[in-house]
Amino acid sequence: MTQHDQPAAIVGWDEPEGLNPRGTVIVLPGRGEQPAVYERFGRRISADAYRVRAVASPAEDPALTEKQVRSLLDGPKPVVLAGSDTGALFAVALVASGRLPEVAALVLAGLPTGPAAGAAAGQGGGGDPADGTGAWHAELAARTACPAHRGKLAGDILRRGALYEPVPAGWIEQADLKAVTVPVLGLHGAADPVSALTAARAKYAAAPHAELVSIADGRHDALNDITHRTAAATIVLFLERLRNGAGLAPIAVTEPL
Repeated sequence: MTQHDQPAAIVGWDEPEGLNPRGTVIVLPGRGEQPAVYERFGRRISADAYRVRAVASPAEDPALTEKQVRSLLDGPKPVVLAGSDTGALFAVALVASGRLPEVAALVLAGLPTGPAAGAAAGQGGGGDPADGTGAWHAELAARTACPAHRGKLAGDILRRGALYEPVPAGWIEQADLKAVTVPVLGLHGAADPVSALTAARAKYAAAPHAELVSIADGRHDALNDITHRTAAATIVLFLERLRNGAGLAPIAVTEPL
């Protein structure tokens, strides 16, 4: 039995010793990803005293993911769901349905905008994703431009070819941002070959309280791209504003000169 045949356990990163936690960030991975994919992200966010937990990928086992998320809702407040790829869709659906009133905000990375999201990456690989190195290199290129993260993905924390698979049926419709009343932060690679930024912009425009940050030259996995430090800093600034209230009043203001 391989790691991908076993239920994924929750992986966590705690706030530094001696500091009170400033909130809980629950990470929902994307297609084919194990929770350990987000180790670097979890360590970076937890260094600022936010408790981070990564759960199973909902594209692999949605019932398990929801069960794990619910087990974490009594963590330090505010509780924020941070989803990537299909994890972002699932996070939106959970909150839009009203089933998780404990969630204070959403952070969404690489939000898919259509059921065939992923096909563009497959076309760049020269055909079927199982045919060898060409398709695998294309998938890596679509996911991230970061050499260190590409090396990590070469291990047993990613089911290769998963990014070519269609978004589960109905997930696009269920991820109705119009029905999400909590604050939403979107991060999206400007060069995302899986989910085009222009289409993502239209999705976020429908949300009552959303901000969309594009990452210059960014690929699909905005949390683990070569600009991962900027992505993490953007999220921490959002979390700090959230702690001051759902109105997200600015804390650092650029003054006109």
